Amino acid sequence: MKIIRYLLPAFSLFIILTSFAPKDDADAVLGTWLNGSKKGHVQIYKQGGTYFGKLVWLGQPTDPATGKPRTDEKNTDASKRSRPLMNMVLMYNFKFDGGNVWSDGKIYNPEDGKEYNCKMTLQDQNTLLVRGYVGISLLGKTQTWTRIK
Repeated sequence: MKIIRYLLPAFSLFIILTSFAPKDDADAVLGTWLNGSKKGHVQIYKQGGTYFGKLVWLGQPTDPATGKPRTDEKNTDASKRSRPLMNMVLMYNFKFDGGNVWSDGKIYNPEDGKEYNCKMTLQDQNTLLVRGYVGISLLGKTQTWTRIK
């Protein structure tokens, strides 16, 4: 009888605590995010079973010299330098690993014209850590993105 007296409160506490534990939600990353440089908004969306991100807003959408929409002028492929930055897919092929991590993706950085391996970690509902790297994750840089909507 004494055991039941102690087990019931312990079991109740366990149920209460686990109900507040974060859940694995593969779609929690969906939405629009202010990137780490604060120069653009990236909309993360799902297509099939993978996640992508496209540039939907730029702080400076036009080239100050020409007044025309900004293009991918630093791309290492000269044939792509005239494509507009707006609505460009910058992130692709991310897979949900569980535990608020999306990995095996690629990210394109229009500021240097290069593509990097990438993983995303949802730190909380409004904070996304985006790590671009070459080879292994240790050789990279992490930006903190903030959810806009």
